[in-house]
Amino acid sequence: MLVLRLLALVVGVFLALAALVSAVKTVVVPRGYASSVTRTHFRILRRVFDLWGGPHRTYEQRDRTLAHYAPVALVTLPAVWVSMVTIGFTGIFWGVHVHPLSEAFATSGSSLFTLGFDRPRGSGPVALSFVEAGIGLGLVSLMISYLPSIYGAFSRREALVGMLEVRAGLPPSPAELLTRYARIGWLDRLHDDVFERWEQWFLDVEESHTSHPSLVFFRSPHPERSWITAAGCVLDTAAITASTLDLPHDARADLMLRSGFFALRRVADYFSIPYEVEPAPDAPITVTRREFDLLCVELQAMDLPLRADRDQAWRDFQGWRVNYDTVLVALCSLVSAPPGKWSTDRVVVPVKMKVFRRPRLRGRVG
Repeated sequence: MLVLRLLALVVGVFLALAALVSAVKTVVVPRGYASSVTRTHFRILRRVFDLWGGPHRTYEQRDRTLAHYAPVALVTLPAVWVSMVTIGFTGIFWGVHVHPLSEAFATSGSSLFTLGFDRPRGSGPVALSFVEAGIGLGLVSLMISYLPSIYGAFSRREALVGMLEVRAGLPPSPAELLTRYARIGWLDRLHDDVFERWEQWFLDVEESHTSHPSLVFFRSPHPERSWITAAGCVLDTAAITASTLDLPHDARADLMLRSGFFALRRVADYFSIPYEVEPAPDAPITVTRREFDLLCVELQAMDLPLRADRDQAWRDFQGWRVNYDTVLVALCSLVSAPPGKWSTDRVVVPVKMKVFRRPRLRGRVG
């Protein structure tokens, strides 16, 4: 019996500490640390939701189902922490001679939820009751502060994604974005109106989506909009502008491109998505030369100024796209993004969340 009580005490301490560490890593630490509890919870729920929103369903059915996935996972996560603390302290109370086991469970529940209907005897169990009550109040406080920050970051992200629909259509297309700006005579304002704004957007997404990775799975209010397909559209637009359009060079396109692929790489790091850190400029990409040439024909038909050397334009475009091609396509697969030109339509192998692997934290290159 002594051995069982000692084992219950050790297991109980482990469960309570694991819940507390998971809550701190998930909510407090401003960095994409991997909590096995949180990641396992999200992965299990994803498998449940995939039963109704898997690849065998139409996109509309998948979208309706997966729109509830991240919110449900986020709201039920505190219940997982509370359950772990309750079970853990049940073992602790039983290990310090609060018996029978049902009484230890009642004491744990009463302490955690500060109900006060069951008070243990002895100074040691009373002190443990205070500790558990403090943990319970701490978890509630963390979630009260956590949810507003999540939805604040979501609102900031979606504001610019929604604005892109007016400029690039739905689903967003770099060709549509460029031709619309050409029609209204705003081609010279592309850097001010799009690239500067989206550079700030990428910086915000990198910070928020690595500190709170659940945001990656929050879907846009409109089923055909997505943060990742919008990101792909803007990155491709900047790459085309820098490589193919015969316009004066503006470094703001280059800066936005670098901010963009760095941001997507940091998000990919959390989910252990592999990519080449320093790819060769001529490395293969998912966009083919034929697709690029067809785009040039479309832009030329709209009287956009194109560079005469098409081969060099392709090499320059390839040199930009290679920096974000892999992570863009992988993230589209991970979040089951809606149809998007040169992004979702490139997905071949579905990407799954990995639970027990730590995220790879790489320094920025270049």
